[in-house]
Amino acid sequence: MAGTSPGSGPGATPAGGTRRPVSTYRLQITEDFDLHTAAGRLEYLRDLGVDWVYLSPLLAAEPGSDHGYDVVAHDRVDESRGGAEGLAALSAEARRLGLGVLVDIVPNHVGVATPTDEQWWWDVLKLGRESEHATAFDVDWAAGDGRIRIPVVGDDDLPEGDGGPIGHLTLSPDRGELLYHDNHYPVAPGTAGPGTPGGDDPQAVHALQHYELVSWHTADDGLNYRRFFAVNTLAALRVEDPEVFAESHREIRRWFTEGLVDGLRVDHPDGLRDPQRYLDDLRDLTGGAYVLVEKILEPGERLSDSWATDGTTGYDALGHLDRVLTDPAGQAPLDALETRLRGHEVDWAAMIHDTKREVADGILGSEVRRITREVRRVTTEAPEAAVVDAVAELLACFPVYRSYLPDGVEHLDEAFALAREHRPDLAGTLDVLRPVLGDIWHPPARRFQQTSGMVMAKGVEDCAFYRWSRLTSLNEVGGDPSVFALPVTAFHEAMTERQREWPHAMTTLSTHDTKRGEDVRARITVLAERPEDWAAALERLLALAPLPDPGFGSLLWQAVLGAWPASTDGAGVTGEVPADLRERLHGYAMKAMREAGDRTTWTEPDEAYEAAVHAAVDAAIDSAEVRAVLDSLLAQVTGPGWSNALAAKLVAITMPGVPDVYQGSELWEQSLVDPDNRRPVDFDDRVALLAEVAADGAGAPPLTASVDDHGAAKLRVTARALGLRRGRPELFSSYDGVRASGPAADHVLAFDRGGAVTVATRLPAGLAGRGGWQDTRLELPAGAWRDVVSDRVVTADEQGLALDDVLATYPVALLVRED
Repeated sequence: MAGTSPGSGPGATPAGGTRRPVSTYRLQITEDFDLHTAAGRLEYLRDLGVDWVYLSPLLAAEPGSDHGYDVVAHDRVDESRGGAEGLAALSAEARRLGLGVLVDIVPNHVGVATPTDEQWWWDVLKLGRESEHATAFDVDWAAGDGRIRIPVVGDDDLPEGDGGPIGHLTLSPDRGELLYHDNHYPVAPGTAGPGTPGGDDPQAVHALQHYELVSWHTADDGLNYRRFFAVNTLAALRVEDPEVFAESHREIRRWFTEGLVDGLRVDHPDGLRDPQRYLDDLRDLTGGAYVLVEKILEPGERLSDSWATDGTTGYDALGHLDRVLTDPAGQAPLDALETRLRGHEVDWAAMIHDTKREVADGILGSEVRRITREVRRVTTEAPEAAVVDAVAELLACFPVYRSYLPDGVEHLDEAFALAREHRPDLAGTLDVLRPVLGDIWHPPARRFQQTSGMVMAKGVEDCAFYRWSRLTSLNEVGGDPSVFALPVTAFHEAMTERQREWPHAMTTLSTHDTKRGEDVRARITVLAERPEDWAAALERLLALAPLPDPGFGSLLWQAVLGAWPASTDGAGVTGEVPADLRERLHGYAMKAMREAGDRTTWTEPDEAYEAAVHAAVDAAIDSAEVRAVLDSLLAQVTGPGWSNALAAKLVAITMPGVPDVYQGSELWEQSLVDPDNRRPVDFDDRVALLAEVAADGAGAPPLTASVDDHGAAKLRVTARALGLRRGRPELFSSYDGVRASGPAADHVLAFDRGGAVTVATRLPAGLAGRGGWQDTRLELPAGAWRDVVSDRVVTADEQGLALDDVLATYPVALLVRED
């Protein structure tokens, strides 16, 4: 393949030389792991080879929040996370160690679960449209007769008729607040107390407020404020308003003015009215700092080069990496297995159309109705009910997360074409909608763009991903599970483009949002190489622990297989399991089956179905027969999974882009979906192990899958690769695929980054089955090469470099010329 020169496209370092990271390490900042504590861990990150520390959201959040995405105040760092002093201390330590600081920010929404903590929201509830903060929130006042509808009233407290009393509604002793159970809401001036219209009657006072407490069911179709997805306690902000932008970014501006922070990660830009304009505003505020966007690209979709960003947070890279390590030969037998389990052939496109339509008609019905109201302010040519139906169908048919008109109009056209195929009866209404939704100056067009991403996320990531069980390592954020594998040549093409266009975009394997940790996926990926063995084991597991839905059973047992420790106390899976494993698997099972939503849901749980699923989880730990099946299966997949994990880690760190190491993932990352992936990390253990790894030289005994229970080999790969990237950046300035020849050429992924050559084993189970590398060679120049991972020198001759030599110690190598 043709090589590429250092990046000069939209992701290149801008004029002025603003600093860009070589690598990052993500830390979840919490009350228990605050900024002061994090500052004390930066020396370890430096020793690991990291270039920048990457922090979760820091602004004041809801009390007790363990993630920080429910911001309640934009004028200060959360005191429970260390406050301004904590950020100053961390920044000072980072400067001492030569590290940069990247911070996650949340411009789309604020947390309103506790209105007393979000002063803007409290003021709007108190004063209504007269509040100075009324324009900060995206509220359709007309739809609520001038009141914000707050969906908190439980079924037992609903009034029996119109105007009936709401149960458990009281006034505070000073009559300054309305209380519904433990929820506090403000009282508008002059509406409560002696001599006022409401007097001391909480029901009468409630009727006079600028908000209305309504049934929680109203969220589906009667809400009149925009949220983050379907989370009622996260109210969307209108940062397109210059005053709102300025006020909500006051503290962030201080970070850059005082030199505390070097870059930002922007959460959910697709929820914004105009992401491009927002990023322009952010560039002006930060002086052109390093900025990443949490943007999910569908296969073939490209990030707009007009955006003021260095690229995405890396889900696109993750999708490429997982698929290049997946055996394409496994697709047909795993398709057949899925068909047998479901009783019919599963069509991914049809499935996600239906799940997205369920979302549009259900939990996001309020958004559909708001688009409809805005459409009918432009034209009443189509009946309201038909517009609701057509808008929901268009959202179900939209092929990507959103468009950015006029960019992406082809996606809108595709949605209209698909909607006409699905619903020819709506042709007339679609004719009316096309010019309205295609004109960026029409408010409904802008709102449709803000909504399509919500429907995609809730219908696909948070629903269909739990219904599709063919190979769940592919059910990951930013990926299309129907795309099974990626040839090595296609991977090289994608990386060549990435190096040319987005050299500073992030690459990642695990995040706080991934459905499965990187090493869970690495082990599950092996099933594509052993589909018959997997099918036989699954049949036995379903017989021993019957489930009403065997398709969901496949998804569940893949999670158990991926999350199960390689050994327990050195005794294999038949030994004692970690104390928290049962609880973790039960938590995953509960979330997975309720998010799937086809047998049980969060709001209407099926107790019998859920009991059967939980019984299967218990059987995994308590049943000797089930454990024997797991033991046999793990014996087949643990070794190849270990190889896949090391391959993925090395490739992620050395491929084009800025590699991010999610907290703790330098050792085994066998977490499942959140909150499991936000568990505390034992940094003392990692510090001690890194010291051992750093002392190892070429004479150290190699680790193997059978003894590497702790993840020392992965730590070694991580530290050596990060260290080389930071210490020798000139070796990572271009990209060329490296060819292999010989009987096992399909089992290697290799590329030259401009002096550093990555070599990674792929499809390791098949490689072992064919007798190893034999005479397979890499086409590298003759001479001595040092493998940075194993610290061995290998020699290439005129025929190239023998893979059985370079990969004699580990299934991966990172080569540099010895001279």
